[in-house]
Amino acid sequence: MSHASDPAIPLTLSQPAANSERQALRKAARASFMGNFVEWFDYAAYGYLATIIAATFFPDADKTTGLLATFAVFALSFIVRPLGGVVWGHFGDRHGRRNALSWSILIMSVSTFCIGILPGHAQIGLWAPALLLLIRLVQGFSASGEYAGAAAFLAEYAPAGRRGLYTSIVPASTAAGLLFGAAFVATLHELLSTEQLHEWGWRLPFLLAAPFGLVGRYIRMSLQDTPKFLEMEQRLEHKAGATPAPIRELLRDHRRSLCIGIGVTCLNAVAFYLLLSYMPTYLSTEMGMSERDSFIASTVSLATYIGLIFLMGRLSDYFGRKAMLIIASLLFLGLTVPLFSLLDQQPLLVILAIQILFGAMLAMNDGTLPCLLAEIFPTRVRFTGFALSFNIANALFGGTAPFIATWLIQATGSKLAPAGYLLAAAVVALVAMLACRETAHRPLSD
Repeated sequence: MSHASDPAIPLTLSQPAANSERQALRKAARASFMGNFVEWFDYAAYGYLATIIAATFFPDADKTTGLLATFAVFALSFIVRPLGGVVWGHFGDRHGRRNALSWSILIMSVSTFCIGILPGHAQIGLWAPALLLLIRLVQGFSASGEYAGAAAFLAEYAPAGRRGLYTSIVPASTAAGLLFGAAFVATLHELLSTEQLHEWGWRLPFLLAAPFGLVGRYIRMSLQDTPKFLEMEQRLEHKAGATPAPIRELLRDHRRSLCIGIGVTCLNAVAFYLLLSYMPTYLSTEMGMSERDSFIASTVSLATYIGLIFLMGRLSDYFGRKAMLIIASLLFLGLTVPLFSLLDQQPLLVILAIQILFGAMLAMNDGTLPCLLAEIFPTRVRFTGFALSFNIANALFGGTAPFIATWLIQATGSKLAPAGYLLAAAVVALVAMLACRETAHRPLSD
């Protein structure tokens, strides 16, 4: 086949060069997929096993208080994310995207493995929840560079006109991690007794992080850095004098883009963790569904999300990031309350239909978001800008979403309380997108 028929390959490239570029792009896609997969497989396991983890590390609390404590530890791990975003962003913008991503997946895998071997409250008392929190903080720090770095990496590798498609690999990999986590936990529930799950079964998904992480690091270390980053390095070599730190340059010259990035990420932060991580717990504890049915519903939602995420990324290449994100915000504003209202005491097929619709709405938002965040910042501060805006929003609204949802239900007595939280996030994202310029159909800024 002539390379002239492939829009992803410039006409000026020879066939060997085109093949080499295609191979590098495929390796970049695999490397980006693997790291996010490992990270969100861990978050899925933690979220779906929350009731068992609560009994293991907070056995003296009543059921609701123990669940709140477990989600509080989940939320606190997000506190360090903005700091991690600055650190990993600086490292990635100064020393290369590949190096930052290789170290982040290693730290994430080791810390996740440590949860799998951590003694419970029965063995070491209060040290158990304290060490759990410490490990989650390390995870939060390492994870803060993963999503942003992978998206920036792919945006800088992808051909012009297909950045939306390629960067959609990042949210797809997060959902794949959640899907595999849901399927793994569901299998544990089927194969093991309640006693076995509480004694040792819940540890198995965390122990898998070690081999996953080693494979991901190996793939990443075999890559070259992105063409955009290498071009920037060559330009800077010819400039005299020291360049400012990426965070200083970001806060001095790109404050507007940073605020837009934080605002538009709010919807992703709240919706992702409410609909794909917290929802099984919500359905089983608040809506009276069996754990088996709640896992089935969430698995179908995740499968829908993954199936549509690449389509939404590709559509954003045609219609623009702004249009897609505004439509997604409006859909959440119009449908969130009605859909949450229909979840109560419904048969499984109705729950499945609602979950599929939620998954499609979220895919429209998340399939577009990573490309927008990569495009609104120039190469010199792209990693830092993406990581800081994404992690501030997730620290304030994403990681706290399961905790806030549980607390709102307890405080108000209303099962619809989480819907109000999701509506607020959609309003913030809509305002941010109305203030944003279209970034598609133009080259990445240098």
